[in-house]
Order: sequence, then C-alpha cells, then structure tokens
Amino acid sequence: MKDQLLAKAAEMFLNLGVKSVTMDEIASEMGISKKTIYAHFPTKTKLIEATALYVFENISAGIQQIRKEDKEPIDELFTIKDFASGILQNEKSSPQYQLEKYYPGISGMIKEKQQQILDELIKENLLKGIAKKTYRKDIPLEFTSKIYFVGILGVKDRDLFPEKEYTTNDLVEKHLEYHLRAIVTPKGLESLNRFLKK
Repeated sequence: MKDQLLAKAAEMFLNLGVKSVTMDEIASEMGISKKTIYAHFPTKTKLIEATALYVFENISAGIQQIRKEDKEPIDELFTIKDFASGILQNEKSSPQYQLEKYYPGISGMIKEKQQQILDELIKENLLKGIAKKTYRKDIPLEFTSKIYFVGILGVKDRDLFPEKEYTTNDLVEKHLEYHLRAIVTPKGLESLNRFLKK
C-alpha cells in the first residue's frame, strides 16, 4: 500500500503541484480513506518528503542502469535526459520550484542528493569523453561538474523561465546542448549534431 500511495502521490504532485494537492484528493483518487494515508504518513509534509525521495530514487536507479551500459559519452547523456524526462513527462507544475518555495528543508535534502549523483555522473562522463577524444582534454572537471549542476537547477527556475514560454523538456534539452557545445572536440561535435537532428 505504501508504494502505491507514493506512486499516486508522485503522479499527482508532478501534475498538479505539491501545494495544491490535498490528502483528501489523494485518498479519493485511490479509493481509500484519508485515515489510511495518515497511518503511513502522519502529515502532508512527511508524504511530500517520502514522495520526493521516491521519485529521486527511481530516477537514480535508472541512471545507474544506463551508466552500466557503457554507452558513448554523448549518447549516455542524451539517454539519461530522455529517461528522466520520461518519468517527469507530465510535470506541469514545476515541483522543484514549489518544493523550494514551500518546503525548503525537503528541497535542500533533494538538491544535496542530486548534486552527489550528478557530480559523480558528470565527472565519469567527462573522463570517458576525454579518453575517447569526444571531449577536450583541458576541461576542468570539478568546475564543469558544478556548473552543469547549477545549470540544471537554473533552468527549473520559473521566475527566469516562465512555464508559458518554456517547457521543462525544452529547457533541459537546451541546457544539455549548451553544456556539450562547451566541451566537445570536432569529433564530438559531429556526434552531438547527429543527436540534435533526431
């Protein structure tokens, strides 16, 4: 029941926003009583925290699986982007922005976890790309990894990128292209252009 609750809460929070979805609405959608939800999660804040971790862990597990496939560096990043976008495809409410605004403690915890996984992913991807001559050999690894993470957070800022002007998927795609154009070799640029034409 707990996993079903988290899956339903994740779907509703991503679609409608963490602030606007009530415990009553989740209970109604699942055909259960609100009391059943409270048996697992004593407050809405606890449910939001568990749901944020649930979504994060699902995305992390998928990313680890893709990394094990040992794809070409640019292919790997596009595959990860497509995978994460697939999970968040119905994201209409900018949940990250809402978490930051209304639940800063939960947002900070998720950001820390995101930074850890992205830091490891990007550094490994950069080293692989340098070894394969897809990326320039003079890339500052630590800086590039951190600036990539800052960019991912930045494109989710709905004050800077209003929802009516930008879709989340388009922003993430543009950010990835921007990142790659800064680090590719001529060989890597050919590969990048192939992905951008798809």
